Amino acid sequence: MTGYEADGTEGEGPDEWYEPEGVSVRGPGPDGAGPERAGAERTFAALPPARGRGFAQTWWGRAWLTALEGTALDDRQLKAGRRLARAGAVGAVSVRPGRITAVVQDRDRTAHRADVLLQELSGGQWDRFLDMAVERAGHVAALLDREMPPHLVEDAELAGVELLPGLGDLEPECDCGAWDHCGHTAALCYQVARLLDHDPFVLLLVRGRGERALLDALQSRGGPPAAAGKPSRPEGVDAAEAFAAGGIRPALPGVPPLPAEPGVPPSLDTDEPPAAGVDPSALEFLAARTAVRAHRLLAEALREGHGRRPAVPEPAGVRDDAVRLAAGGPPRTVAARLADGSGRGREGLAVAVRAWQRGGAAALAVLDEEWSADAVALARARSALESAWAESDEAERPVLRARANRWTLDGGRVQLRLGRDGRWWPYRKERGRWVPAGDAARDPAAALAAAEAEARAEAGTHAEADPWTDAVAGRPRGT
Repeated sequence: MTGYEADGTEGEGPDEWYEPEGVSVRGPGPDGAGPERAGAERTFAALPPARGRGFAQTWWGRAWLTALEGTALDDRQLKAGRRLARAGAVGAVSVRPGRITAVVQDRDRTAHRADVLLQELSGGQWDRFLDMAVERAGHVAALLDREMPPHLVEDAELAGVELLPGLGDLEPECDCGAWDHCGHTAALCYQVARLLDHDPFVLLLVRGRGERALLDALQSRGGPPAAAGKPSRPEGVDAAEAFAAGGIRPALPGVPPLPAEPGVPPSLDTDEPPAAGVDPSALEFLAARTAVRAHRLLAEALREGHGRRPAVPEPAGVRDDAVRLAAGGPPRTVAARLADGSGRGREGLAVAVRAWQRGGAAALAVLDEEWSADAVALARARSALESAWAESDEAERPVLRARANRWTLDGGRVQLRLGRDGRWWPYRKERGRWVPAGDAARDPAAALAAAEAEARAEAGTHAEADPWTDAVAGRPRGT
């Protein structure tokens, strides 16, 4: 078929259907094969440059260009549009009812959003078109073969339906500020002519009905099966179309402000008894803790420089995650379940909660793990200990007995534990159990001083235990 040029010259042959390497573009090829589609929008990936080729090979593609060229008031803009389309400056083309959109780049790479509007058919017009198409099954068969025979358009006109645009029907909109067709909207029209050549359903979609909706409507009226002889398409949005539409979609809205407080989950206290095995108080607690954690994570994500901060370790498993939940002050029954489920017991879980409150997962690992430092880490640790008391008299230096990553002060009441990150964690013995006694420090002397101060303050009592510790240990709060 001879190609059609806007200036009346003949092209060198039909356009080849473009499919980017490694990407499958939804929509049929020139042989008419291709998946059915549903929905009210299609997006075509950018076509390659069309140098030496005609923009329209079919009679309906040429009719589309006639509607453009017969309306434009400035031939220079049409020529500019042809140059841009030939150079491949038209990006992905989004087609939806009443509107066609693409981003077009000028020669200086300035991008402009160009839109071409075409009036949709009314509901009554679609009813008349569908009635006509049902009576003439050959029309449907031609559309499925990606053809639009002249008698289909003529029969539609007799039914009062204008499928093809006429003079003045292609209304331009462009952010360059032009009030008539500019080079950007003209380039878009020339590119659409190439799309129409391969799929006349593009025109029907602009008029208001996508292929899937149109074929379903025909079948509901007694027409031929919509998918006869055609492969079915999986549900969802094709990845190539979603990617191609990236340059057309508007920018995402701004990030909403962070709520002042976490949300409050709804109460599960109802008149109906809970189902077997369901603990409403446990569910309410889990929902509340989830809201608190989500609020904290969102606050951290919105903080300036979040992307440059190291990731905070999460609990390593169910056993450790039970500690995180227990730190949230659960009801007594939930605390008992966490103690049993974690395998720590009530007293062990209470100590683990104190560690978690000191430093999260890192502090919990120091509580649970006893590891042997390698030669380099051990030498670094001994050097830090010696430097901490380098200016002290021999009699004032603490005597520490080392085992693995733990250094115990002579007398057995205070201990320093070396974390894998090189920080020192102070511990003290309380009722025969080692418990966290302060925050981690890079200086072992500071960590030891914190542990000794807390040990002296407690004087061997457990009065400072937080209310949750009393709960998991089975003691009434405040006693």
